[in-house]
Amino acid sequence: MADRDSPIAAADSIPVDPPVSDKPAEEKRRWPRPLVIALRVIGGILLALFLAWAILYITKGRFLKGTFERIASNAAGREVRVAGDFQFYFNPINVKYVSEGLTVSNPAWARGGNFFEAKRIEANVATFSFIWGERRINILDLQGGTVDLRWDEAGRRNSWTFSEEKGEPLDLPLIRRAVVAGTRVRYRDPRLRLTADITVDTVEARDDRFANSIRFRGEGTARGTPFTLWGALLSPNATVAGGHNQLALRINGVRTRADITGTLPGATEIEGAKLDADVRGQNLADAFAVFGIAVPDTRNYRLRSALTKQGDEWRFTGLRGRFGESDLAGRMTVRIGEPRLFLDADLVTRALDIVDAGPFIGYSPRASAAGAVTEHVGGTTRILPDAPLRVEALRNFDARVNWKVARVRAEELPLSDITLGLSLDDRLLKLSPFNFAMARGTVSSDITINARNPAVFTDYDIRLSPTPMGVLLKGLGVEESGTTGTLKARVKMTGTGDSVRKSLAASNGRIAVILPRGSFWTRNVQLSELDIGTFIQKMFEGRLKEPVQINCGLIGFTVRNGIAAADPILIDTQKNVMLGRGGFSFRNESLDLAFRADGKKFSLFAGQSPVGIGGTFARPSIDVISPELLGRAGAGLGLGVVATPVASLLAFVDVGDAKSADCGPVLAGATARAQRDTKGRLRDDVGKGTTAKSEDGSRSKDERRKQRKKFLGIF
Repeated sequence: MADRDSPIAAADSIPVDPPVSDKPAEEKRRWPRPLVIALRVIGGILLALFLAWAILYITKGRFLKGTFERIASNAAGREVRVAGDFQFYFNPINVKYVSEGLTVSNPAWARGGNFFEAKRIEANVATFSFIWGERRINILDLQGGTVDLRWDEAGRRNSWTFSEEKGEPLDLPLIRRAVVAGTRVRYRDPRLRLTADITVDTVEARDDRFANSIRFRGEGTARGTPFTLWGALLSPNATVAGGHNQLALRINGVRTRADITGTLPGATEIEGAKLDADVRGQNLADAFAVFGIAVPDTRNYRLRSALTKQGDEWRFTGLRGRFGESDLAGRMTVRIGEPRLFLDADLVTRALDIVDAGPFIGYSPRASAAGAVTEHVGGTTRILPDAPLRVEALRNFDARVNWKVARVRAEELPLSDITLGLSLDDRLLKLSPFNFAMARGTVSSDITINARNPAVFTDYDIRLSPTPMGVLLKGLGVEESGTTGTLKARVKMTGTGDSVRKSLAASNGRIAVILPRGSFWTRNVQLSELDIGTFIQKMFEGRLKEPVQINCGLIGFTVRNGIAAADPILIDTQKNVMLGRGGFSFRNESLDLAFRADGKKFSLFAGQSPVGIGGTFARPSIDVISPELLGRAGAGLGLGVVATPVASLLAFVDVGDAKSADCGPVLAGATARAQRDTKGRLRDDVGKGTTAKSEDGSRSKDERRKQRKKFLGIF
């Protein structure tokens, strides 16, 4: 039994291995499945990118030529073609681009031609900077390039904005290193009538260093005026190092030279540039005409200022210089935008020469400098300025100008403290305020010129505050020390015409000069052939032993279609009443006035005689020997022959029946129909505010003779 059971016992004593697991051990160390998938995707992408990079690098991307032309043409909306070799690949990270015979057509509205052409262009473009929106070209090699920059007729679209939307300002990428040879840039702007063709000399840069200055030259026209220009970037290596680039630019036009120097933030960056402008020439109007801005003509000038560009504004600050014999300082901003260019300026002048002020009302600065502000028209010498308003130029810009002038240099014209506020809004020009001090008085003006319609319409409102006559009329022979009287005046008229002469020749309105109580004394001196001293002498006293004592006076004219009629001329003095008839013409600048002084008291020796003023504005004449004086002398001679010598004195007796004036209507500037004498009666000796004139503003000899007889009472 024991032997039979022993194997069993032996089997029980054999050790038994543990059970084997169903999963392999390596499966316990496997990565998460999503991570594995992600790694495989990334690896595939990297492999694909590497393969793409390798293919592009090995083939230089030449097989993409057709694809490039198709995609570029669709994106630009224009035809893009590469006639020769084409390369596009990563080297190793930045994009390497090469093309030969590249052309980019102009937009359809430009009617043919190419916007860009290049015999060869090679560029190394910073890939990541383009991704982040910063366009930077590290290396540029441009051979035989031509760029056509142009605006359309409406100024809405341009050739460098690759869309049908509103044209954007030219924005060039930052270029770090470059070789540019035989490159030409054309610019066209129909609105400014500006064209320019600029050639860039060979530019070479290696190892972050330019071999020399970047120089350019060109020519063009600005509103029909030809100009040439040349310039240089004098320190381009500073730009490469991240510093500022020194610019020197000279522009020569007809009678004008402009030198612009300073620093640019980058070789192709104008925004925020710090520049200095030095402009000189024979006529400042020439420089502004380039931008279509109309300013008055000047004599030789030179202006300097700091110049910066911010957005669409060109700012001239620290402006200083001279035009003619006058100085000018201040600031000016030119904003290029819609609907028109806008000029904004604040200017100051310490001393304005009267010759330089002439062009502001239409006189030529050359003629006035020579003392010849007159011209001969149809055998008549005329003095009113006839320079036409530049209506077409006013369409191009709007403006706001404030100008202050401390003093005007003029021998016989005491002007100072001029304040001019000018505004221009779509051809509506306002000079308001236009004020200045004159002989311790103030002239306040508001003048509006409306050029929006074909017929230019002008509204004049000019007011003179009470001003001492002695100071104001000193140059006409008035004795300042003996004159205490003052005068005030107002001109309120409207007229149609594109020059001062034409506007006044068609004007309507009223002119009134009021003389309150005071004294008036003249010296017997001549000026411009009009002897004021003799005039007053003949009118009032015979001999001026003392000043004329004025109670009140009014020199009024009603203007109808350019013809001014006395309405009235009435001056009441202590001893006389002075009356005037006739008028003058803005049409042909003729004068036809007659004056007489009637005594208030009986005078045995009354030599007063009517006096006439004739001629023209430029050459007035005084007729101190009138028909009435001759008639009195003839009558006296006859009485002396037939009677006794004493009887001949009766011809010079003045019965003293002059009617004293009611000063109320006189000082109110009322018309002739409203004038009264001191007893309240209507005056019948001041006319009706009319004068008989022909169409050209003149009167025939018969008309003048009849009028003179009626007024003067010739025997």
